[in-house]
Amino acid sequence: MISPAVIKAVPKVVLHDHLDGGLRVKTILELAQQHNYAALPYDNEEQLGNWFHTAVQGSLEIYLETFAHTVGVMQTPDALQRVSSECAQDLAQDGVVYAEIRFAPELHTAKGLSYREVIDNVLLGFAQGEAAARDAGKPIRVVALLTAMRMADVSLEIAKLVVEYRDRGVVGFDIAGKEAGYPPTEHLEAFQYLQRNNAHFTIHAGEAFGLKSIWEAIQFCGTERLGHGVRIIDDVTVNTDGSVTLGDLAAYVRDRRIPLELCPKSNVDTGAAASIAKHPIGLLRKLNFRVTLNTDNRLMSDTSMSAEMTSLVEAFDYSLRDLEWLTVNGMKSSFLPFDQRLDIINKVVKPGYARLREQVGS
Repeated sequence: MISPAVIKAVPKVVLHDHLDGGLRVKTILELAQQHNYAALPYDNEEQLGNWFHTAVQGSLEIYLETFAHTVGVMQTPDALQRVSSECAQDLAQDGVVYAEIRFAPELHTAKGLSYREVIDNVLLGFAQGEAAARDAGKPIRVVALLTAMRMADVSLEIAKLVVEYRDRGVVGFDIAGKEAGYPPTEHLEAFQYLQRNNAHFTIHAGEAFGLKSIWEAIQFCGTERLGHGVRIIDDVTVNTDGSVTLGDLAAYVRDRRIPLELCPKSNVDTGAAASIAKHPIGLLRKLNFRVTLNTDNRLMSDTSMSAEMTSLVEAFDYSLRDLEWLTVNGMKSSFLPFDQRLDIINKVVKPGYARLREQVGS
């Protein structure tokens, strides 16, 4: 089995990580004190950390409620810069070499910031974090996805900002929030705008809701990737003889190589999967779907890319080759220009795994 030290050292790629889901607990407490945010359930680091890690179990709705507190302390330029910089540094320290971090500008305007001011400060924080990580010998490339909340009606405005900022560190669009009752088809105008402007987008689909959510995201909205997409397993049948039959939608997703932004620990926390060992990622990887591995919300799920990889090694006896396959899938599926993706794959990811295989003789 691969050692924790080796897993920590492998190059990693994350496509699905929420900025407001990855704060340091100490930072939340300090920002709350600085900005007079008094709604935190606890005022010490250990209790607050335990609350974030345990309050989310079993329901996507409960899981989402915790974000009121992280968003609550992310309403000023200094807070946005600090959280974004620490995000980049924390990921780099964990061995992540490329990250697409998503955030919803509409959630950070309670104290008067405009959408552009929110975006500018987050991007500035990412640049500061990249510089600090580089100085620490852990280079990382961090870019942004702008998220629209599916319960609101500003998705077209956010889509226009994606196009406006696409040469300044924003590589795509995302739509998130409660799936049930809020289908992505309610935001068709935003998706059509993005398509007309050759802009990239992903859609949260197939997490708490089922195949219809995935079907709408692909066939009506034209998504390039599926945010989670774990419920595609509902269209996969394992027969009594061990053979596998794919339904039409699952076959389409696999044939078209539509990336699945899978987040195993988060799926267990929200009840989308019973355990890591029973998570559909094991079968989907065997069936050669375009599986990518992600963290979703590092704070709420008490996770990291190293922890996610470790859980798969323990559950499925994955080798370095398996982890490399997941990492290359992530980089292939990113919203960077093609030549930049290839550069990271060929100059960072593959050489990094090759060195580690040589070291451990695997």
